[in-house]
Amino acid sequence: MNQITQTAPTKEEAITVALEKLGVSRDDVSIKVVEAGKKGFLGFGTKPAVVEVTVLKKEQDVKAAREQEVVEEVAELEKTVVNDSVMDEEPTIKQTNEQAVEETKSYINVIAKEMNIDDLVINEKREGKFIHLHLNSEKAAMLIGKRGQTLNALENLSQLVANKYSNSFIIIKLDVGNYRERRQESLEQLAERMADKAIRTGSKVEFEPMSSFERKIIHNALSVRVDIETYSVGTDPNRYLVIEPIK
Repeated sequence: MNQITQTAPTKEEAITVALEKLGVSRDDVSIKVVEAGKKGFLGFGTKPAVVEVTVLKKEQDVKAAREQEVVEEVAELEKTVVNDSVMDEEPTIKQTNEQAVEETKSYINVIAKEMNIDDLVINEKREGKFIHLHLNSEKAAMLIGKRGQTLNALENLSQLVANKYSNSFIIIKLDVGNYRERRQESLEQLAERMADKAIRTGSKVEFEPMSSFERKIIHNALSVRVDIETYSVGTDPNRYLVIEPIK
């Protein structure tokens, strides 16, 4: 048996039972959360968790599966927060921004534990309505994800949570190991190379799909050039940027 779909009251219970049935450890499988489960209230609305556990054979498969598993977990958490934000009643009295930041940091820690990150340290810096939260962990790569996908999702989550509890609008900015700064520099250098390529070949150059934040970095980096134009094509999450020479 190489794959099993398991149902249990919670996700972790379902994973544990599935691993026992397969006779393998967590490091040897990929886990897809089919249904995250819901505790309900006073016995109403309870939903069991459903997971699909697949035994992996190759080391590269294990690494790829781990990255995808983290992305899926964060995406599931993001959907949960969005739904809760819509369904929950607004607090009668808004908390202070200070309390809102603490709620946000607490929630990030909950997510980190869901990702099996137990050494997370959050450093805080405030600049007016901007709240910069710097995350530090030995598992920094998991917090960043492929092309910053996990970090972007965590930032969206943090924004939702913070403004649910704040008494005025605040903007949450997350970073891990100065990833944002390094990524911006990398994108600006890539933008110049691709713009030069477009001029050299006389043809438009297309980038891989990127977040709106990263597309904006490239747009800004090339905004002073008069020999090319940039524009975005498609719909998120597959929206991508194009550089086209002006003839």
